[in-house]
Amino acid sequence: MSADTPDETVDEPASDTDAIIQEIERKRSLAGWTTVAVAVVGIAFSLFQMWLAAKGFVLALDLPVIGRIEFVSLQLLQINAVHVAFGLVLTFLLYPSSTGDGPIASRCVALGAAVDGRLGRGHPLSRAVHAVGGALRWLFVDPDLDRVTPFDLALIPVAVLSAIYFITDFQEIQRMRALGLEAGRPVHEVFRFLDPVAGLLGPLSEISYAMVLGVVGVLLVLEATRRAISLWLMLIVAGFIVYARFGVYIPQNAAYVGVLSIPELSWPAIIQNLWYNTENGVFGIPVTVSVQFIYIFILFGAFLEMSGAGKWFIDLAYAATGTRRGGPAKASILASGFMGTISGSSIANTVTTGAFTIPLMKKSGYRPEFAGGVEASASSGGQILPPVMGAAAFLIVQYTGTPFADVIVAATIPAIVFFFGVWVMVHFEASRLDIGGLDAKDLVDIRSHLRSGWFYLVPLALLLYYLIVARLSVARSAWFTLIAIGALVTLVAAYSDETRGRLGALVVGLTLANVLSHYVAGVGPIAAVAGAGVGGQPLDAAVMATLGRLGGISIVAGVLTLATHPFVDAPLLEFDDAVDETAATTAGAVNRPRLAENGLYRLGVFAGKSMESGARTAVPVVVAVAAAGIIPGVISVSGLGPNLVALIEAVAGGSLVLLLLVTAVSSILLGMGMPTTVTYIILVSLLAPALTAFGVPELAAHLFILYFGVIADITPPVAVAAYAASGVAKSDAFQTGIEAFSLSLNKAIVPFAFVLTPGLVLLRREPNAPDLEIGEKYRVLGAADLFDVAYILPEVLIPVVGVFLGVVALAATVIGYVYAPVSRGERAAFAVSSLLLMAPGLGVRGLLDILGVVGVGSGGGAPVPIAIDLALRGVGLALFVVLLLGNRKQGTGLFGTGDAAAETA
Repeated sequence: MSADTPDETVDEPASDTDAIIQEIERKRSLAGWTTVAVAVVGIAFSLFQMWLAAKGFVLALDLPVIGRIEFVSLQLLQINAVHVAFGLVLTFLLYPSSTGDGPIASRCVALGAAVDGRLGRGHPLSRAVHAVGGALRWLFVDPDLDRVTPFDLALIPVAVLSAIYFITDFQEIQRMRALGLEAGRPVHEVFRFLDPVAGLLGPLSEISYAMVLGVVGVLLVLEATRRAISLWLMLIVAGFIVYARFGVYIPQNAAYVGVLSIPELSWPAIIQNLWYNTENGVFGIPVTVSVQFIYIFILFGAFLEMSGAGKWFIDLAYAATGTRRGGPAKASILASGFMGTISGSSIANTVTTGAFTIPLMKKSGYRPEFAGGVEASASSGGQILPPVMGAAAFLIVQYTGTPFADVIVAATIPAIVFFFGVWVMVHFEASRLDIGGLDAKDLVDIRSHLRSGWFYLVPLALLLYYLIVARLSVARSAWFTLIAIGALVTLVAAYSDETRGRLGALVVGLTLANVLSHYVAGVGPIAAVAGAGVGGQPLDAAVMATLGRLGGISIVAGVLTLATHPFVDAPLLEFDDAVDETAATTAGAVNRPRLAENGLYRLGVFAGKSMESGARTAVPVVVAVAAAGIIPGVISVSGLGPNLVALIEAVAGGSLVLLLLVTAVSSILLGMGMPTTVTYIILVSLLAPALTAFGVPELAAHLFILYFGVIADITPPVAVAAYAASGVAKSDAFQTGIEAFSLSLNKAIVPFAFVLTPGLVLLRREPNAPDLEIGEKYRVLGAADLFDVAYILPEVLIPVVGVFLGVVALAATVIGYVYAPVSRGERAAFAVSSLLLMAPGLGVRGLLDILGVVGVGSGGGAPVPIAIDLALRGVGLALFVVLLLGNRKQGTGLFGTGDAAAETA
């Protein structure tokens, strides 16, 4: 370990975590009644989504004796509208309309100062200007991010009103789908008190209520987008809406842009397609995916995080790698990967994990910028790491029609390659700086740690089982896993030396009661007692039915145990600090501080806090998918799609490499400061059809766009994840972004590799591909393919090995050290070997394209023959081995120098 280590404690940046997230996301820190309001709305949102996951679109309740009570049966459009309405309400509560530092507020302040300077502070006009300014500030401005303004309170009922209309007047909406919005009731017929003034409105009096709500709804989504995401996304989306109305004025015969001319669309037609449609627009596919998949997985992550899994995974990562060379940085990579299964947000993952990992990396000898770069790079990888991945993965499922299990399989190898590449880079950097590991006595014992927290791994294992083995739907898999988390946490919360006998007896008793009830009456115990039996079941069927209810049985047993022994000291469970803080705060608010130690109360706080946290996390995602859905909606309703594909193909000039570069750069530029979900939705609509037209497998094209959308989070000058890491590391933000991007270079090359060699994402072209639809031309490898040696060896195994060796060569290029320092010439040679090992087709087709431009040959449109591909990989391997052996002669061992030579990576 370097002797020159900064003197700082591990916990130093932790106190800044919330402030860093607040600064980046511009989210309010509320207190008092507003906190209660956010909690109530958030919990209601989560309960609504949990009900959908469990029961479907029919909101009903089965009660003993009384029977089934059906509240309402909703259609998809209604469900989506309620989902977005919840998101809008939380947005207006959590995000300010202005903090007073924007261009409009600044000009208002300057106007007041100019009037004061010209007329004096006491002049009536000056006082009037300041009075108006004060009123506007009270209405709109929240400079300290701590209060809900009157303007916010005015927007909330309007957002609720739009959802109510979908629930109460759905028959009218269905009629207007055929007849147009003009067929809806005028506003004054809905609100009779407007009848006296209806005549004063002239033609406006005949505008339908549905049209008004649609316009207001779209404007609310745009305003929520400006607040929760960015002004730039709002302007992009608004630009597409304007284009839908006025694109008809683009001359069809105009050079280049003539292809963008579209048929004339009226405002009612545009609003109808953007607001009253589940195929396109605000409530289109992206929001449908959020309703069915994304939210429940966010909730899954929130429950897992609040149960204390985050800290446990971080400790596990340190126990596994902390003592190795450069251990803190390697632990950061593992911890960020673990946390990526909990949080799909690069920023939240960076700050949460970085609060523990970055100080230790700095203390061990890594530069602050490098430490921040490692954390930002690894944390951004959470969105590409199976099994959960980020929200965009669920959009891939919906857009491509690919089962989520196949998406997981396809994404696994590239994700492992990425984390392996970062691992190698931090190892080489540790070897260069002679940074050792942590002292074993400062780390938890891995065996005892696994014994005490094994239950945190069960939900992840169950999720994989449900998705891959049982092949359940994504929503059902997430719901069953959520029940498993609740059952495990409840059992662990109720378990102690004093209660384990009682708890075990309750679990066994309730299980036997369920088996007997199903065996005798065919229903559960409560229904059987109420006389709702339907006839006995065979014993094996009764046992299987009981196993399906084991999660609920465990929850009931745990709750009963805690109810009879509330102040249990659970030795295995350590809730997240947010749960303990909320329990203490709420107990103090009702003047019963001891309540915070009550096990049943803490369990209830855990459930409520998890649901609230899930809702808070979901807000920007819901707003993002609602806004971004407008763009494919405009493309669809305007018929722009085919023309746009033709334009992109013409610009690419038959060059797949150029098209991939355009897509990559577009993803990075558009993704700067934007959620990956938004980038994905926009570019999939614009560029994915062009990629598949070039023969790129549909799933590979979508993963390519996803990867570069993720890279945008760590690409300067915006680099939001790197900016968050720099806040924890107290480092230069731009340089931290440079380090993060450099460490993630393999994430930029691997997508090119798997587009040109689909075997890397385990895709195989069907023999009759020319006769099939785009999404059916390739399939994920099956068991039989693994035994087809003639295919699997050249198309999968050799490319996979080449990619892993290529990232090692790339690490030597970036870090400039392997066994010993690497010269500039050797770095260039390592870079060449890396390209040849990872994506030889990229270099060949790029070179042929360049030659085609200068008139030599026809360009690189055709795929590289497999023989040439393998030959180039062989050349890359030979060059890599020569460089490695040459560098080894200069060093003393693969894993460092001196005493460290015997260490393993």
